[in-house]
Amino acid sequence: MDGRAVSKFVMISPRKARLVADLVRGKRVDLAQEILGLTAKKASPILSKTIASATANARIVSEEDVRRDDSGFFVKEIKIEEGPIMKRIQPRAQGRAYRILKRTSHIRVTISPVQ
Repeated sequence: MDGRAVSKFVMISPRKARLVADLVRGKRVDLAQEILGLTAKKASPILSKTIASATANARIVSEEDVRRDDSGFFVKEIKIEEGPIMKRIQPRAQGRAYRILKRTSHIRVTISPVQ
């Protein structure tokens, strides 16, 4: 049975989060956590927590009584979707104003047991 976890309204640009998500898509969970631990990006700890949550959910809904460690699961699907955008104004010279877009992300992770 698959385990799923969702992190919503995360204050990171979806484009930047997808760069990190591409590193771990399709990998075993223990290897993915290792990669994220060594990646110096803002999205790394956020994705790591979401993968850990999905792994815990997969253990709970598992149909078999056998306990699996992290190497028994792999990242089946990881989606970074765009959340709402907060619009801010930055004052500029001569009465002008620049718009600042603060982008948010919704992160969806699905974990499956290794066959």
